Formats: sequence, C-alpha cells, structure tokens
Amino acid sequence: MGDNGQTNRGLHHSVLEELGMLIASGGLGIGQVLKIEELEVRFGVSRSVIRETIRVLESMGLVSSRRRVGVTVAARAEWNLFDPRIIRWRLAGQERDRQLRSLGELRRGIEPVAAALAARHATPEQCGALTGAVMQMAVHGRSGDLEAYLAADVLFHRTLLEASGNEMLASLIGVVTEVLTGRTHHHLMPAHPEPTAIRWHAEVAQAVQSGDAAEAERSMRDIVDEATRAMLSDAPGESRS
Repeated sequence: MGDNGQTNRGLHHSVLEELGMLIASGGLGIGQVLKIEELEVRFGVSRSVIRETIRVLESMGLVSSRRRVGVTVAARAEWNLFDPRIIRWRLAGQERDRQLRSLGELRRGIEPVAAALAARHATPEQCGALTGAVMQMAVHGRSGDLEAYLAADVLFHRTLLEASGNEMLASLIGVVTEVLTGRTHHHLMPAHPEPTAIRWHAEVAQAVQSGDAAEAERSMRDIVDEATRAMLSDAPGESRS
C-alpha cells in the first residue's frame, strides 16, 4: 500500500511537471479542451493520477474543469503567475525572454525597497547571514562552483526579503529563488560570476548593517538591473535549455 502510494505520488509529480510545462510554455493553447480519457492514454497513468494533477493545475489557475465539457486551458489572466512552478515552467519554454523581462521589472520594484527596509529592521543575526552569504559567493565565484554560488545567492536574497520586516515582501522569496535558479540552470550565468556583482552584494550587506537605507536601495537596484540585462542579452532560447 505504501509503495503504491509512493508510486502514485511519483507519477503525479511527473505528469504535473510535463502537463504544466506544456500549458505554461504554450504547447497547449488557451481554450484547448483536454479529455481525461485522452490524458490517461497520453501519459499512461491511472484516472486518479490525472484527476489529482488536474486539481493542482486548477488550483494554479492554469485550467478550468466543467462537467460534460472537460478540462480547458485557462486564459493567462487566470494563471497564478507568482506560483514558483509556473515561473519555472515558463523559464524552460519559448517565452523565457518575456518571463525574464517581467521578473526583472518585478524584482526592480520590490528588492531595492526590501533592502531599504532591511537597513531599518534587520536583526544582528540577519546582518551576519547577509555577510556570510556574500563571503560564500566570493569563494564559490572564484572556484566556479555555480551550484554552491547559487545556494549562497539564494540565501542572501531570502535573508534580505525576510529582513525587510514586511511579510508580503518575504512571501516573494519563492519567486526570486526561481529567477536565480533559472539563471543558473538555463546557462545564463558566466562560468565565473562577475566580481562587480559580488561587490554590490557586499555593499548591500554593509549598508544594511550600518542602517544606510539609501545606499542599500541603490546597490540592490544595481544588482537587479545588471542581472536582468545579463540574462536578457545571454538568453539563448530553447537551444540551451
């Protein structure tokens, strides 16, 4: 029974990833009707797995389900575009440039503000975490260990959003994490991260620690602007995904 449950969870995850990616990337068009029976055959799984997958996709706004009609791919206005899974799927598809631009503009609107707030509200422990994350970024940037660099980068931005003291800004951690993760996993990072970018992170950490809100905001804006420019100029489309 337990093994069967684990198998179903594994199948559900696999179907969710594939079907979600098809919808988010435009492989299945808006308004297209999906029949449960056809999905069973297409993915070679049970009806219960398909129904559970549809429930999750419906909760994300990607599809709507009605009796005697089937499952319909929803209009983009219905999608929960802040869902980290949708962000990940869109970054893996043909709309990567559009998603990167949207995310860059969103980050520019929230992270400099979060940095300024963090300069007013960060605890000593959070200041220490920011400084420690920068040190790890410097170490792994020199060695070229991009996965370890990513972990330190995510820690920095997560800590900063939490240190803002604003729970709504902190709730965007998943969004920012997917941007940073997508940049690495879709080969939009140089083999050795730019020392300038690491220095800007250090300047943010120092400004937060010293309570300089204006400097924290300015340096964070530099980070976001440069990251967005670099990703859009290097974005290779599907060929390097």
